[in-house]
Amino acid sequence: MNQIISRVAFVFLLAVSTAATGHSEDFPSDDVRRIVKEGIQAGKCPGAVVAIGFDGRTVFQSAFGDRQVEPTKVPMTEDTIFDLASLTKPIATATSVMILADQGKISIDDPVSQYLPDFAGQDKESVTIRHLLLHTSGLIPDNGMSDYKGTHAESIANLMNQKLRSPPGTRFRYSDVGFMVLGELVEQVSGKPLNEFAQQNIFEPLKMKDTNFRSIGQDDERCATTQQREGHWMRGEVHDPRCYALGGVAGHAGLFSTAEDLSKLANVLLKSGKNEDVSLFSQSTFDAMTTGIKVPGASENQIQLRSLGWDKQSGYSSNRGKSMTESAFGHGGFTGTAIWIDPEQKLYVIFLSNRVHPDGKGSVNSLAGEIGTIAADWAIEQLRSSETR
Repeated sequence: MNQIISRVAFVFLLAVSTAATGHSEDFPSDDVRRIVKEGIQAGKCPGAVVAIGFDGRTVFQSAFGDRQVEPTKVPMTEDTIFDLASLTKPIATATSVMILADQGKISIDDPVSQYLPDFAGQDKESVTIRHLLLHTSGLIPDNGMSDYKGTHAESIANLMNQKLRSPPGTRFRYSDVGFMVLGELVEQVSGKPLNEFAQQNIFEPLKMKDTNFRSIGQDDERCATTQQREGHWMRGEVHDPRCYALGGVAGHAGLFSTAEDLSKLANVLLKSGKNEDVSLFSQSTFDAMTTGIKVPGASENQIQLRSLGWDKQSGYSSNRGKSMTESAFGHGGFTGTAIWIDPEQKLYVIFLSNRVHPDGKGSVNSLAGEIGTIAADWAIEQLRSSETR
């Protein structure tokens, strides 16, 4: 009898331990650990945090390596805050735009100049919000840093005055400029700066307590260190130079977050933007945001799919799991971040690193893609098993 009680107690404690650490016994954790450790040893990044969720539960979450190696070594922890870089585009900016669309305050097929009259110059009258979300506006990827040497207002005026490099809708050209314009659009329509609108309509409702844009000069020891700027290490200060010039808030970069917070967002997006307490937008708006659209300019032999703010299957998708389904959407960030969400597989994969630390030479897209493939392969087996029960 005592042996039975002891065995039951052991099973109970094991279950509690598994839930607390966020690991699933049957998930191939060792494979993920091996791949990340090999990547760190190969210099792809100094450290990383990986979080994987399936069917509403965390099946893997762990920290690897260091969040700083210079000037002193600091171990990576699961609650490390990362500079998300271009994950800002879908998570803060595009989601804010779609919330405004869901509220009926804009239509994504409206001309941008309807809300930002200064944008209308240089033959841009026909550029729509959809064009900006899909990176098919014809705008340049990045404008010169000389455009940011004046006041904030002058920098925005320079942004609005950019010329088109191709007619709207004729070519996919990944553009930070386009999303910076979208950030200004959110402020114009909502009456609140992008950081405040996203905080009130996305991050606070989802209880993403460590997700925000950060003030210039703000140092935070919980943040992963990136590179040096003007003699100091950036730790909690945005890495992107244009966002930095604009004070830390822009539509293309500037957002910081943790694996835990992004898991909250991913779980809601796996349910079309809803949970028991929150609804970011309607089902039709979620579908419009995440449905794949073939973008022009791809070769005949290559499928190039984007959605409204998210990547689907394009030249930027090397951080995507190969066995993810067509429903999957995700994005990468220059600093070494990636998130992929696959509603059909009930799966999300989050890879956060500071691959630019210390010298900007790291590379993690293929590493994130390998992890995504392992997770997607496992999710396929889980779904098959549940169908046969």
